[in-house]
Amino acid sequence: QVHLVESGGGLVQAGGSLRLSCAASERTFTRYTMGWFRQAPGKEREFVAAISRTGGSTLYADSAKGRFTISRDNAKNTVYLQMNSLKPEDTAVYSCAAEDDSYTIYRSSAQYDYWGQGTQVTVSS
Repeated sequence: QVHLVESGGGLVQAGGSLRLSCAASERTFTRYTMGWFRQAPGKEREFVAAISRTGGSTLYADSAKGRFTISRDNAKNTVYLQMNSLKPEDTAVYSCAAEDDSYTIYRSSAQYDYWGQGTQVTVSS
């Protein structure tokens, strides 16, 4: 079982940037496909981005394309989400998740096995 801890959230003005990090406790980090999700107050959790085990493939929600970049450093057991040109509608709790059953990159949160507790991102207008 892997333990995930997110960091890097905070308050930023519209147009600003943040980089989220998700550190995993598991030494065999490369066995996991990793994803980022977010949940705003009163809304369902939604997919943001995902990255394959080696980092060679990525997948983004339409809302994230061109503004967000997911990456991973397997030597550091960490996955990142670089967020640029932030908008007030990006305000949410951002959580990372790990999936260890396949090599497929999934958008569905139901496919992910382990979750972090999340980090708050607030974008002011």
